[in-house]
This record gives sequence, structure tokens and C-alpha cells, in this order.
Amino acid sequence: MATETPPPSKAQTRLPSSEEFTEVQQGPEFAELRHSYRSFAFPLTVGFIAWYLLYVLLSNYAGDFMGTKVVGNINVALVLGLAQFLTTFLIAWWYAHHAAAKLDPKAEAIKSRMEGDA
Repeated sequence: MATETPPPSKAQTRLPSSEEFTEVQQGPEFAELRHSYRSFAFPLTVGFIAWYLLYVLLSNYAGDFMGTKVVGNINVALVLGLAQFLTTFLIAWWYAHHAAAKLDPKAEAIKSRMEGDA
């Protein structure tokens, strides 16, 4: 399977002025896009940082708990450490799906309107 990029388009796109950018940035459509992004990204960021800090604090101050054997030589610290990687990938996957469903269509509509395609 080839992953070649298509040749650049010969059609000229209109470049918006800085006043047009400012107008769109202050408009309700952009505000809705910004709200959709922030209402998803900020809570997940805060949640993940709290989860990471919990892991660090447990590692520093709850050594006996973190050293508890789960199965064989696998302890709680290893399980929680691997869960950090798992949650990182799950958040990235979830964000990609959220962006494709909610953010990209709104951003594309704004871009098309600004470039004069709409």
C-alpha cells in the first residue's frame, strides 16, 4: 500500500486578512468550537494529571501498598505503572475520535468559509 501524498492543488486559495481572522475568532461559531475543545480537553487533562500524581505519591509514601504482590512477582506498583501507559493511549484514542466527530467538522466549516469555498 503506497502512502504517497497527492500533488499540490493548482487552485489558488484566498488568504483571509487579519481583520477577517479577528472577526471569525470573536464569532459564535469559533466560540462553539473552542468550547467543544475545552470542555473535552481540560477535564481529561486535570483527571490524568491527578491520576499521575496519585501514582507518584503512592510510590513515595505508600511503599508497602505499592509493593503488595498481585500475581507472582507482579506488584501493585507495576500494575499501576502499566495502567499509566494504557490510560495515555486510551485518552489519545478517545481524543482522536472526539476531534473527528465534533471538532474537525466545525473547523472545516470555518476554514471553508474563510477561504471562500463555502
